[in-house]
Amino acid sequence: MLNVVVIGAGRIGRIHAENLCYRIPQTRVVGIADVQLSAAEETAAHLNIPYATSDYRELLAKPEVDAVVICTATDTHTGIIIESALAAKQIFCEKPIDLSLSKIDAALEAVDRAGVKMQIGFNRRFDPNFRRVRAGVVRGEIGTPHRLHIISRDPAPPPLSYVKVSGGMFVDMTIHDFDMARYLIGSEAEEIYTLAGVMVDPAIGAAGDVDSALVTMTFANGVIGSIDNSRQAVYGYDQRVEVFGSGGKIETDNNFPNAARVSTAQNVYRDLPLNFFLERYSESYIAEMRSFVDALEQDKPVLVGGIDGRQAVVMGIAARKSYLEHRPVRLDEI
Repeated sequence: MLNVVVIGAGRIGRIHAENLCYRIPQTRVVGIADVQLSAAEETAAHLNIPYATSDYRELLAKPEVDAVVICTATDTHTGIIIESALAAKQIFCEKPIDLSLSKIDAALEAVDRAGVKMQIGFNRRFDPNFRRVRAGVVRGEIGTPHRLHIISRDPAPPPLSYVKVSGGMFVDMTIHDFDMARYLIGSEAEEIYTLAGVMVDPAIGAAGDVDSALVTMTFANGVIGSIDNSRQAVYGYDQRVEVFGSGGKIETDNNFPNAARVSTAQNVYRDLPLNFFLERYSESYIAEMRSFVDALEQDKPVLVGGIDGRQAVVMGIAARKSYLEHRPVRLDEI
C-alpha cells in the first residue's frame, strides 16, 4: 500500500482524495491538509481519512508518507513541491506548476536533485477519446498530420473572484489545450499567434482578462494547429478535436449523457452534451492517478512530467504576449 496525503481540500482536492480512497486500491490516504481546517476536517470525515490539519508540513514530516498530491492555489505549488522533494516524497501536482518560469525551474531542479518523481495534472491526456486520436496519429492511420484543431469551450465563466487570481485564460483554461496540442501532435510549437477579446462578460475584461480566443500554432514538424476557446457555450461543455492528415482525418465529438436520439416530423435531436468538466472528465481523473501510482509501484517514468508542465506555461505566456502585442510570438522569445 502506498501512503498518500492530499494538500488542498477544495473541489479538485476532494476529487483526487475520493478517487484515491475508493477507486485505487493500492493507495491509502493517511492525511489531508487545507488552510481552512474545517474544509480538511469535513473531507476527512466524509472519506474516513484519519488525519486532518491546516499545516501541510505536518503531513510532510510523517515518515510513513510515500507521496503527496498538491491541489492548492497556483502561487503555492512550487514552494510545496520543493518542500515535498526535500522530504523525499513522490509528487503529483495540479496544473499550472506556477506562473513564473524561474519558480518552475527551481521546483524542477529540486525534484531532480531529490530523485523523486513528479506528475502534472493534465488529466485530458488520459481521456479515452483523446488517447484514441493520439494512437491514430502514432499508427499513421491518417498519414502525415497536416492540421490540428481543438475546440474547448466552457459552459459558463468562472466566478470573477477566481478570474482575478487565475493568471488569465491562457494559463488557466487554454493551458489544457496547449498540453493537448503537444500530446496529440508529438512535436513542440515554435510560434503562436493569438486573436482574443471580451465577448461573454465585460467584467472579465475589466479584470484584465479575455474570455474568447483563437490561437494558431506552428509546430516543429510542420503541423499547423488552432485552438478555439470560449468561456461560455450555452449548450454545454464543448470538447472536440480533429487531426487532418495526408491520408484522412481522425476526430472526436462531445460526450453526452446518453446515446438516444429523437426523430419527429419536424426535426431530429438529442440531449445536450455533458455540462461540466467534472462529469466530462470523471474517468480521466481516475486514470491519471492510476498512472501516477503505477509509475511509483513499477519505478517507471510518469507520463506527464515537469517539463510538460513547464512547456504549457511557456505556450500560455507566448499566447498572451501575442494578444497584447498584436503579432506572432516565437516560443524561443519566452
